[in-house]
Amino acid sequence: MSQPPSVTLIAGPTASGKSALALQMARETGAVIINADSQQLYADLRVLTARPSPEDEAQADHRLYGVADAADAWSVGKWSRAALNLLDIARADGRPAILVGGTGLYFTAMTRGLADIPPVPQSVRDAAEADYMAQGEAAFRARLAEIDAEAARSIEQGDRQRLVRAMSVHSASGRALSDWKADTRPLLTPGSWRGRVIEPDRADLYANCDRRVDVMMENGALDEVRALTARNLSPALPAMKAVGARELAAYLAGEIGRDEAIDALKQATRNYAKRQLTWFRNQTPGWARV
Repeated sequence: MSQPPSVTLIAGPTASGKSALALQMARETGAVIINADSQQLYADLRVLTARPSPEDEAQADHRLYGVADAADAWSVGKWSRAALNLLDIARADGRPAILVGGTGLYFTAMTRGLADIPPVPQSVRDAAEADYMAQGEAAFRARLAEIDAEAARSIEQGDRQRLVRAMSVHSASGRALSDWKADTRPLLTPGSWRGRVIEPDRADLYANCDRRVDVMMENGALDEVRALTARNLSPALPAMKAVGARELAAYLAGEIGRDEAIDALKQATRNYAKRQLTWFRNQTPGWARV
């Protein structure tokens, strides 16, 4: 009888119960839990990202939570290397592992691989962005289809960032982004893992998002954002783009009222959850749904 996969991937939108499911499974199996959420990497964002509590962390082995400083910018590649190292350690110890989070690109890297795409100069990105703004999406997409039909077909309507990215990669490298991606190999061996997506009812999910914001506010989200903004870090850093950081910083700066900030944070959280739902529905069709 074949052994079950040693690695479980648990994905889903924010406030869907991913961490609770991972903790339950870890308690039952002795698995190590590895964070697959790009914002929960940062030590400065425990409250704002709803990281597992110290009490939860004490019940199972949690890794890659709060390991980075907000001044550091972790890439998908850096996270992947750290996660693979932890998976190797778990495998050597004979332990299963659970990767849990809401960052789709992390799961893509593990299950499909990372494309070794050359860096795109800022000037090339700026030129592609200017073309998009001047031509409009339809004309820009038509031009992209001439050089990268797969990208033009697969990128969703309104996704300016990915359209510009695809055009920029071709302009800088002379090769279609889809061709670069086709050369990739999965980081996890096929058959060594199983994937689950938590896909709750949307109304329930949005209600959970609103409740989570209320809990964050009670647990010190304002103090966390106050400390973060006091560091005067570059707004381009990933930690500074965490959902809620901008809204609460605006309140602390006196630009908006407290109720307005909370309403904006709830809306931003619901919007983020909706984007995640859409992404996992489109990108992980073969994964089991919970």
